[in-house]
Amino acid sequence: MVKAMALLLFPSMLSLLVFSLILHNGVVHCFGEKKLLKLQHFQWKQKWDASTCLSQKSRKEKGATILEMKHRDYCYGGGVKDWNKLLQKRLILDDLRVQSLQARIKNKAFGKTEGVSDTRIPLTSGVELGTLNYIVTVELGGRKMTVIVDTGSDLTWVQCQPCKSCYNQKEPLFNPSASPSYQTVSCNSSTCQSLAFATGNTGICGNNPPTCNYIVSYGDGSYTRGELAHDHLSLGKTPVDNFVFGCGRNNKGLFGGASGLMGLGRSSISLVSQTSDIFGGFFSYCLPSTQAGASGSLVLGGNSSVYKTSSAISYTRMIPNPQLSTFYFLNLTGVSVGGLTLPDSTFGKGAMLIDSGTVITRLPPSIYKALKAEFMKQFSGFPSAPAFSILDTCFNLSAYQEVDVPTIKMQFEGNAEMNVDVTGVFYFVKTDASQVCLALASLSFEDEIGIIANYQQRNQRVIYDTKKAKLGFAHESCSFT
Repeated sequence: MVKAMALLLFPSMLSLLVFSLILHNGVVHCFGEKKLLKLQHFQWKQKWDASTCLSQKSRKEKGATILEMKHRDYCYGGGVKDWNKLLQKRLILDDLRVQSLQARIKNKAFGKTEGVSDTRIPLTSGVELGTLNYIVTVELGGRKMTVIVDTGSDLTWVQCQPCKSCYNQKEPLFNPSASPSYQTVSCNSSTCQSLAFATGNTGICGNNPPTCNYIVSYGDGSYTRGELAHDHLSLGKTPVDNFVFGCGRNNKGLFGGASGLMGLGRSSISLVSQTSDIFGGFFSYCLPSTQAGASGSLVLGGNSSVYKTSSAISYTRMIPNPQLSTFYFLNLTGVSVGGLTLPDSTFGKGAMLIDSGTVITRLPPSIYKALKAEFMKQFSGFPSAPAFSILDTCFNLSAYQEVDVPTIKMQFEGNAEMNVDVTGVFYFVKTDASQVCLALASLSFEDEIGIIANYQQRNQRVIYDTKKAKLGFAHESCSFT
């Protein structure tokens, strides 16, 4: 009798067990691939230690130069009074950068340029400014300089003395007169002529002596102007003689406390090209989160044994574009949410730009619409929240300590795959982590170029092999140690 009752009760008990597994924090979840996100880890503690960022670590290991990399917010965020307001401003600036990139792409595609009228390195995150926000420390002319890392730019530059107009930086300005190896570039040189292709602005001749003057403008209104020069550069313990860079005499914009910018684009004037005989045109990075103390690395050189990846590296080819050869393009062939591949006829029909300086990934409207619909289906039951700037899929998680987040994977030509880390799925729009938005946005038009941005590249080893024209992905929990 007892056995019979147990058999009768078993189906109902099993149903109750299944229901209890599905019900979590009062929200019914669909089955699928998910990762746990602990929200308290993303509450902003607002502790900064800029001193640790001004002398970031570096080392040489198995022929590779490794520089510590950090986010700029952690280093230079101490002066911010209203972080919630800044979180919105960051997205506005990011949108301006995207618009600028789209304009640069169109100008280069139609051959337009503008005339100027007037090893492993520690990698860190800088939160104060929403664009161009990962920094490393190098040594130029014998002086340490903290610079922003940007794969969407080519010219490396720093602020120089005497400066007509400079933004505030944490380190002393670079002083050319204090460097015995500093020399300006002549305006009639091939190096000066390469500016037009690398920056979109032609170099012009200065007076007495006829030096090569440059200007670089960024989408958020920031710019740098000055003279083209070369000096001795040290990347960790790796020396680079006669390195060409911009000595900025007139600079304005949202560069935080950094001394300048490192251009990792593909033109002849970029750091990648200038060091190709040393590192073989090979570099990679692991971008850390904005959490206090988080750091990643910029590895110059192709020895993969120095990586700390937890998955196999998968490679895709760089899509060639003669008119836009300074950028890095790849072919997005699919996207999956929670293990479910999205159906969309536009996959594989247009190259995507991968960029370390853009924050939020931009997708063609048709792909974004499909991704949003599937994500909301799998993340159902959570209270919705108002749109936040360019982000339109937002949730109020104030009642939760942790949530299960559907996985997002991006597939590329050649069966390469990038599994977006759980920290790169949501953009936190409140400092207490109570409100989040899906950290992806739609382009305005189908024919615009999509962008794989740095938020989705967190905790990934992203590998650039410019000689073999391929790009690789592998999961790696970013750490410089």
